[in-house]
Amino acid sequence: MNIESLIKENVCTAIEKLYDKKIQPQQIQIKQIPKHLEGDYSVITFPFAKLLSQKPNEIAAALAPQLLEQTTFLANATAVGPGFCNLSIGDAYWTSFVKEVIQSEAYGFHTPNNETVLVEYSSPNTNKPLHLGHIRNNLLGYATAEILKAAGFTVKKVQIINDRGVHICKSMLAWQRWGDGETPESSGLKGDHLVGKYYVAFEKHFQEEYAAWQQQPAAKSLAIQWLSDEVVINRLKKNLEKKGKASSEDALVVYFFKEVYKNKYFNEYSVLGGEAKKMLQQWEEGDTAVLDLWNTMNQWVYDGFETSYKDLGVDFDQLYYESKTYLRGKQLVVDNLEQQERVFFTKEDGSVWIDLSDAKLDEKVVLRKDGTSMYITQDIGTATLRYEDYKMDRMVYVVANEQDYHFKVLFETLDRLGYEFAKKCHHLSYGMVNLTTGKMKSREGTVVDADHLLADIIADVQQESEQRQKLNDLTVDQKKSVWKQIALGALKFYILKVEPKKTMIFDPQQSIELQGQTGPYIQNAFVRTQSVQRMVLEKALKLSTFSSYALTEVEKDILVLIHELPAVVLKAAKAYNPSDVAHYLYDLAKEYHKFWGSTTIIDIENTAATSFRIALSKAVAVALQNAAKMLGISMPERM
Repeated sequence: MNIESLIKENVCTAIEKLYDKKIQPQQIQIKQIPKHLEGDYSVITFPFAKLLSQKPNEIAAALAPQLLEQTTFLANATAVGPGFCNLSIGDAYWTSFVKEVIQSEAYGFHTPNNETVLVEYSSPNTNKPLHLGHIRNNLLGYATAEILKAAGFTVKKVQIINDRGVHICKSMLAWQRWGDGETPESSGLKGDHLVGKYYVAFEKHFQEEYAAWQQQPAAKSLAIQWLSDEVVINRLKKNLEKKGKASSEDALVVYFFKEVYKNKYFNEYSVLGGEAKKMLQQWEEGDTAVLDLWNTMNQWVYDGFETSYKDLGVDFDQLYYESKTYLRGKQLVVDNLEQQERVFFTKEDGSVWIDLSDAKLDEKVVLRKDGTSMYITQDIGTATLRYEDYKMDRMVYVVANEQDYHFKVLFETLDRLGYEFAKKCHHLSYGMVNLTTGKMKSREGTVVDADHLLADIIADVQQESEQRQKLNDLTVDQKKSVWKQIALGALKFYILKVEPKKTMIFDPQQSIELQGQTGPYIQNAFVRTQSVQRMVLEKALKLSTFSSYALTEVEKDILVLIHELPAVVLKAAKAYNPSDVAHYLYDLAKEYHKFWGSTTIIDIENTAATSFRIALSKAVAVALQNAAKMLGISMPERM
């Protein structure tokens, strides 16, 4: 039982003894007392005034001596101010708590609560390798799933692989045109990198085609016609000027072709666009040659993804493929149209929509006039399929904030279709992540992919490590293992310490520093706990009991932090916010580093102090390791 529960239980007992009234633990309010004030926890007595027909200060005055009389874990209890009973926890409680922590490998993990949660993350397109944005998605998804597990939920990690659509056909078409039979084996490239190369190639050739078309009289006429709309142009000029961008006529023409007309040109006029769309149609019709190419190139990507996932240390319980689920949502819509109480309706052109205006989400198309499905339709079908598979109580979608509106529509639609789990669906919306060099664009080939980024961080860690010469007695393979642990810890902590909804900039060099809010700083605290245990063996120390040991201030601060881990886990799980655990790790590491620098841990003259501090170091190691595990960070014993 944690200290807050223990206090509440004893307050209930004390109130009954003093006033012959029963109260429940959930009625009791407790807050931690700031460090600079005396005491550890304060019981607020204002809520009891009406029930007990007593003033809050009178209740506090009666409660303090009663709690001291009936408990053994309190060192002091004092009535303070108009209605507070301040409690100081005795050292005996904390020394006993240390023993509990080091005897429990699962400290911080809660018992099962019989609720199932699906967490969807990653869900990449099969036309390019994973990049920095995917890294944030994967790390957030994995950490959220592991935190939910630690909080007692049964968790299933899933993803939907976007393996169909015109974007996939772009890579396929480019490989057909310019690939000359290149394969991962012949090129030496990972499969996902090879396919991504042709996705970039398609965009390059499309841009050349589009640029040539822009010089045609018909294109220039369209731009002039668009510029003649004074209302639109004046509004656009204001927006561009507000962002510090050029708003001259030439700049507006560039904007028109880049932002306004590009998709229309691709869909209606482009030769390459037409061929890509024709390939998609052939795929949907089951053309053997197209399906064979699609299977071959997708497998290249799947193999590449598997390597990247393994390197990142993330995993999945089940994979869903859009190519196998996309018809599910379409059939659901068609079936609903035949029901008396319909959610969807058909417009004159044959397209099918849902009206969500009363939920301030407008109308949303779910089937095009040609009968093909939209992304929202596919997501509806996939969600219902998952419910059949797992009967989950809730589902978490880890997707960037660009899709905020999409998920509002999805959850509202599922709710109107009568799916109870829709009310417990959550969109874990996260901000973009950029490098210090700026934004990344997949189609233009300016993306920093996950594989190369991780390799660069490992190389930086190796360079720093070899300069410090702390691992000279290890084998090459042992060193590589440590370097990878540190690099992954640096990457994961740097990304997960930022609250998901915030946009962030990733600085690889800053992430590996040994000082400040970094993964290596936290790992180094764990390394220090292990060096203490090695000293015990090297010096063959004889340890004693420490039940009556008097704690120092820094030792108590550490124990209070260790004590908070189970509550931090519940808080992070409730908010789907791994940064809560990351900040906890930093706070605990910082206190232990402080303890390390200010305390003689191995004190030959004082065996009780030595024994307690060794046990405290073990407890810190347990808390650090378990909390870090929830973020997917492993702890090296040396670095």
